[in-house]
Amino acid sequence: MAETAILLVIKKISIVVAGEVLHLAKPLFAKKSGLVAALPTNMEFVKEELEMVHAFLKKISTRECSDTVSETWITQVRRLAYDIEDIVDQFIYIVAEHQEKGFLSNLKKVIKRPQSLFSLDRMAIEVEKMKQRLRELSSRRDRWIQANVSGIDVEIQNYENRQEAYQFRHCQSDNDDDFVGVDKYRELLNKLLYSEDCSLCIIAVCGMGGLGKSSLVHNAYKSERSPFECRAWISVSQSCKVDDIFRNMLEQLCGNDNKIQSKVAKMKNEELRVELKKFLEQKRYMIVLDDVWRGAVALEIRNLLLNSGTRSRVVITTRIDEVASVAEDACKIKLEPLNKHDAWILFSRKVFWKIENQVCPPELQEWGEKIVKRCAGLPLALVAVGSLLSLRDKSEAEWKSFYSKITCELHNNPDINHVEWILNLSYRHLPYYLQNCFLYCAMFPEGHLLKRKKLIRLWIAEGFIEQRGTISLEEVAESYLIELVHRSMLQVVARNSFGRIRRLRMHDLVRELAIKLSEKECFSSVYDDTSGVIKIVSDSRRMSVLRCETAIRLTMDSSRLRTLLAFDRTMLHCSWSHYIPSKSKYLAVLDLSGLPIETICHSIGELFNLKYLCLNDTNVKSLPKTINRLQSLETLSLERTQLITFPPGFAELRKLRHVLVWKLIDTAQSSFSQSLGVRTNEGLWNLKELQTLDEVRANEKFISKMGNLTQLRSLYISDVRSKYCSQLCSSTSKMQHLVRLHVKAIDQDEILSLESLALPPQLQTLELSGRLAEAVLQSPFFSAHANTLVRLSLCWCNFAENPIPHIAKLSNLTSLRLRKAYTGQQIGFSAGWFPKLKGMALVDMAYVCQIYIEEGSLINLEYLSLDGFNELADVPDGIEFLPSIQKILFSSMHPDFRVSLQESARMGRLKHVHVMYRQ
Repeated sequence: MAETAILLVIKKISIVVAGEVLHLAKPLFAKKSGLVAALPTNMEFVKEELEMVHAFLKKISTRECSDTVSETWITQVRRLAYDIEDIVDQFIYIVAEHQEKGFLSNLKKVIKRPQSLFSLDRMAIEVEKMKQRLRELSSRRDRWIQANVSGIDVEIQNYENRQEAYQFRHCQSDNDDDFVGVDKYRELLNKLLYSEDCSLCIIAVCGMGGLGKSSLVHNAYKSERSPFECRAWISVSQSCKVDDIFRNMLEQLCGNDNKIQSKVAKMKNEELRVELKKFLEQKRYMIVLDDVWRGAVALEIRNLLLNSGTRSRVVITTRIDEVASVAEDACKIKLEPLNKHDAWILFSRKVFWKIENQVCPPELQEWGEKIVKRCAGLPLALVAVGSLLSLRDKSEAEWKSFYSKITCELHNNPDINHVEWILNLSYRHLPYYLQNCFLYCAMFPEGHLLKRKKLIRLWIAEGFIEQRGTISLEEVAESYLIELVHRSMLQVVARNSFGRIRRLRMHDLVRELAIKLSEKECFSSVYDDTSGVIKIVSDSRRMSVLRCETAIRLTMDSSRLRTLLAFDRTMLHCSWSHYIPSKSKYLAVLDLSGLPIETICHSIGELFNLKYLCLNDTNVKSLPKTINRLQSLETLSLERTQLITFPPGFAELRKLRHVLVWKLIDTAQSSFSQSLGVRTNEGLWNLKELQTLDEVRANEKFISKMGNLTQLRSLYISDVRSKYCSQLCSSTSKMQHLVRLHVKAIDQDEILSLESLALPPQLQTLELSGRLAEAVLQSPFFSAHANTLVRLSLCWCNFAENPIPHIAKLSNLTSLRLRKAYTGQQIGFSAGWFPKLKGMALVDMAYVCQIYIEEGSLINLEYLSLDGFNELADVPDGIEFLPSIQKILFSSMHPDFRVSLQESARMGRLKHVHVMYRQ
């Protein structure tokens, strides 16, 4: 983890010494001498030294040299990296302040600079001290670490070997009592293993650590009814060489013949492969590759094994989706955590194995259920914890005590700490660029649903995301998120209609262990003062406040704090400064969503390093003018607040990437004016890095100038008038990166003539709210975006002509919402229409009295909502032709509709469909 701390510092120094910052700083050095004049050179020296330290840390991370001495040295490295980062941030601040106000003005305002910040002269002295500390660190390394690791250049092929046998003992269970809730997986595995298909079949069993993948496969591997002539079980690791795998494989397949074993041991790599192919050519074999971490290894092994038509099978267990993809989709077995019922059964079998029927005594039921819940369906944890409790006193006090310290038990108790080791193995196998991103997720409360967009913006603000080629940082961050999902480190809870991740969560037990890692690495701390004991790591750079009954009390140096996330919405205080430690001037991320804050004080301007400010769901009505001093600000989010205007000069915040500011008026979201956007400021169109602007109120000048915002990905503009439409179409045509556009008229009677709308081909989401000119339906827009648009919302359009046939040209639509979009009486869906649509909501079609669906239409529709059909008395014709439908909602229908719904034979043909009716 010290590696990633150093990388962040290297990145920042590189910006200073090689970029625009140094150019802007030249006037500051013009009349200086000595250490100040040498500041850029000294910073370059520090950067180069840190690069060598980083290279050394990467080197020892794959060697057998982890001990107290090296851990202590790494802690010192991390602390130094933090100190250097503070100085670099201050330098960037001084340069930015000089550039903004001018040098003389800056000197006059030195007394207003936060007290914790250095002068340029003091900074130069501090950098010289950093150089000396780096030299001392190098000296300590040579004296204490290199001497202890004489064989450091000899890479350990499998760095888990020390615990491999230990891990295997605890993971492989042959006891049928341990197999609960896995019958469907076992049945599928046996079906694939013993099928009559003669071709070579590769089977992948995947899922997060601790789900019992290896146990499931091992149970089948040892089966006495196995028809395979020879078998091999290979434990694969990330650093294990493929040739060693082949050698081990051949030795096991050949059995206990000492002569063959001796021969195999002497074979060269190419000879080994030839011999293995020859041996397997006519054999029916079963090979298990357990715990594979790299897709390349799986591919190389697959390419060596011939499809000789002998019904041979290769089984791969892995935590990585990429590795599992070496198997055909039909041959993948994805394990999931146990449900509540099965988890309780497994737990009870391990705890009460001496009791008939394994019944839990009533007095232990409550605490037993809490313990099971903490294990979150993880069989490994349930078996380990259950086995341990079976040896302890069966009393309420004992179980209550165990529950309160279950994380400590997993960390310290040698009887069950293999659970932590196996889960942490996934973390150790993460690439360095994912480790910070993973630990960051543990800062959120237990069970918290992580939002994709928010998490991505937070990671960027923290500096975790590396620029890759020409794609945006947001795109890189999303690829990191997907990789964490594919590595089973995060669980997807919800996806949007076209498969993109919307919400995620971290497994509760994984989160607990991640918090331990975060504290150990001084990455972050969790604040909770309800227990009376506040445990904050002194060097921690980040803090999440889960519960806070009084003003925040810290046992750490708050000047080092870079991130503050607050989640306790029960606090009754109304001053925003209550939540901000007075010395925390380095904050880069501040999220106070949902807190009862009404005003933002002027001191916010002192947070010179702030990149992310989120005040969603607060009572904030205005922003102080000092917010314009936040020259590093990238994300400003005030959704569902009372803010309706920015302070003058807001457009000076040139690094802004995401602005999300709107006021909620109608909480039921049933009226046309359900939200109110913020007024646009002079110069807002000069924010050239802006990617998200949601929601702004249109005016003629802004509409004419907004074409300058060429980096926009998402735009929501309201209060649009008819006379703006031509210019609106012209301006949006210049936004070649636009993915989402929402245009709302000033009121529901204003006619929007958007027939000349020409949007980039990558547009995915379009929402139009207001009365649309009839010519819009005949515009080339629908045919131009037939293959790209996936979500469409048309509200209050009031077309006299049926819009459905025109919309049907959008063959890739996955989500469709029509509200007051049509004044006719009939809606129909012809065969072949909307082949990919998954969700459809038709709302407030007051005159529609008939809906029909032809067979072959809407073949993938999963969700249908009909709301506000006052004239629709009968169930839609052909509703039984929806083969994929899962949920149907009827609301505010004709008085006779309910009777039709109850008596309709069509509805009776829809099996396993959840139907809801609300009058």
